[in-house]
Amino acid sequence: MSIARSRTGPALHKTRSFASSSIARAASPALTRVPKSTASIFSAPTPDELKAQEIDSDIIPEVVKLVLTNRAAEQLKSIATRENRPSLGLRILVESGGCHGYQYDMALALERNAEDYHFTHPTITPSNIYIDAVSLGLLNGSTIDFATELIGSAFRVVENPQAKSGCGCGTSWEMKD
Repeated sequence: MSIARSRTGPALHKTRSFASSSIARAASPALTRVPKSTASIFSAPTPDELKAQEIDSDIIPEVVKLVLTNRAAEQLKSIATRENRPSLGLRILVESGGCHGYQYDMALALERNAEDYHFTHPTITPSNIYIDAVSLGLLNGSTIDFATELIGSAFRVVENPQAKSGCGCGTSWEMKD
């Protein structure tokens, strides 16, 4: 960003110039592609841990996949490094609610719970993602990203193959039939 100085009368004013793209261009998938990788499963709950939590192991997908963008992995690494906590990660839950039936709940977590699947980026570490076994069925195949916008920065689920539609805020969504 450049700062231009101009004189108006005796006062010196600072003005800021910036470039902006149109909304259509900014939202274009071809222009918003971010490097991403299939996250590695670092650990998974054992059948005994699932049983102790009274979770039916039949709800676990046969093929488990989560995609993590490099941008999200770098942000997770930065937070964990700054806090000096290599096990710190992002916990993602799916809860019923919101304007479309389901909503994402994301928060930083200090460590993996017994019922959590633990994902990491294959090359950027630490970049921990914790997803409980029930939420995994509703998030399987999703892409996790980190976006910085004028109104704030946040982790978000940007592509969920289980979702049919969602609201404008990106946290509430409707499941495919």
